[in-house]
Amino acid sequence: MSSPLALLLQRHSAPSRQLSEPAPDEATLHALLEAAIRVPDHGKLVPFRLILLRDKAKLHFGEQLTAMAIRRDPDLPESNREKERMRYTFAPLVIAVIARVDSNSKIPEIEQKLSAGCVAHNLLLGAYALGYGAQWLTGWAAYDRDVAALLGLAENEHVIGFVHLGTPLIDIPDRDRPVLTDLLSNWSP
Repeated sequence: MSSPLALLLQRHSAPSRQLSEPAPDEATLHALLEAAIRVPDHGKLVPFRLILLRDKAKLHFGEQLTAMAIRRDPDLPESNREKERMRYTFAPLVIAVIARVDSNSKIPEIEQKLSAGCVAHNLLLGAYALGYGAQWLTGWAAYDRDVAALLGLAENEHVIGFVHLGTPLIDIPDRDRPVLTDLLSNWSP
């Protein structure tokens, strides 16, 4: 019998370039998203939301980001332009995880952002549990206010990350992991 912790001990990210069709069907995706939003949420603020990028919208998003990158750096090499343009097209589904920060709340901003981060992590865990691959990426687009405007975000909203989701094309080897004893200590007065 496998350990109840096997999912956590085996989960790993699949590089977005190694993700292809199929993505979860609509019913499976709905179930995954329902599970993903079951996160710690101090104050019950629901400080997150999700934006799905699919099909031609992914390429259009990449083309818009490329135009922004060129405006910032007209000498951007062609290879970088193509990388920006295609960045979101490999996985069949990209989920933008958005933090919605309520600055009038007594709940600290970091707790609200961590709650949204838990949604992204649950997407990774859920995708792995369902037999899919996923990768949580950020990059400059996650921190850029022009990109936030492109996504239709309000001033109090921030991209936590883009979760690329699909079926791995290859077996993904695990990476070296930290040694627990190097990270663990006991506090004593």
